[in-house]
Amino acid sequence: MARIFITGSADGLGQLSARLLIQQGHEVVLHARNEQRGRDAMKNAPGAEAVFTGNLSSIEETKTLAAEVNASGSFDAVIHNAGIYQGSGRLMFSVNTLAPFILTCMMAKPNRLIYLSSGMHLQGRASFGKLEDNIDRISYSDTKLYVLMLSNAVARQWPQALSNAVDPGWVPTKMGGPGAPDDLQEGFHTQTWLAVSNDEKAMVSGRYFHHRKQVRHNPLADDLSLQDQLLEICERITGVAWPL
Repeated sequence: MARIFITGSADGLGQLSARLLIQQGHEVVLHARNEQRGRDAMKNAPGAEAVFTGNLSSIEETKTLAAEVNASGSFDAVIHNAGIYQGSGRLMFSVNTLAPFILTCMMAKPNRLIYLSSGMHLQGRASFGKLEDNIDRISYSDTKLYVLMLSNAVARQWPQALSNAVDPGWVPTKMGGPGAPDDLQEGFHTQTWLAVSNDEKAMVSGRYFHHRKQVRHNPLADDLSLQDQLLEICERITGVAWPL
C-alpha cells in the first residue's frame, strides 16, 4: 500500500485518479483550492485520508500548502495534476509550472513524482526572457514544456527517485470540454500506474508517457542548460531554493 498526494483532485482527472487509487487500497491525500471545493473533494472521493487546501496561483499559499502537507507525514508518490488551460500567461505559469516547482522543492522527497504535461507542449518555446520581462506573453504550451523540463531535471538530479511526465490526452473533463475525443479512462490510468505499479515499464525515470507508452516529446525538455535556467528563474521568482 502506498501513500499518495494528488494536487487538483477536487474534480476531473485528479479526482478520478484518487478514486482509482483508493479502490486499489492506497492511502490518498487530496488537494483543492479552497475549503468548499475541499469538502466536495472528500465527499466525491470516499475513503480519502484527508484534504488540504491552497490556491496554487499564489506563491505564498503554495508554500503554506507544502508545509501543511509535509506535517501530515511522508508520501510514496506525488501526482502534480493541477493545471489550468485558460487565463493570463502569469496565471497559467503560476499554476502549471511554479506550483509544482515549489511543492517539489519544499515537500519531503517522495519515491515517485508524476507531472502532468500535455501534447501541446510540443509547440512550447523556451522563451525564458518573457518570464521576467513580459510574462503574459507565454502560452499554455510553454508552461507545459516547462513542467516537462522540471520533471526531467528532477530525474537527473534526484537519481534515488522516479520522476516522469504524462500527457493525459484531450479528454472530456471540465478542462477538456464535452467534445474532447480521447478516452477518459486512459486519461487518468497512466499517472496512477506510474505512482504505484511495480511493472518494469513504470519503474523508469525521466520519461514522457501517453496512455502508458513512452512517446515523442519536445527535445528542448532534454537540454540540460535550459533545465538549469528554468530552475534558476523559478528560484528567483518564488524565493524557494532548489534542494540538492
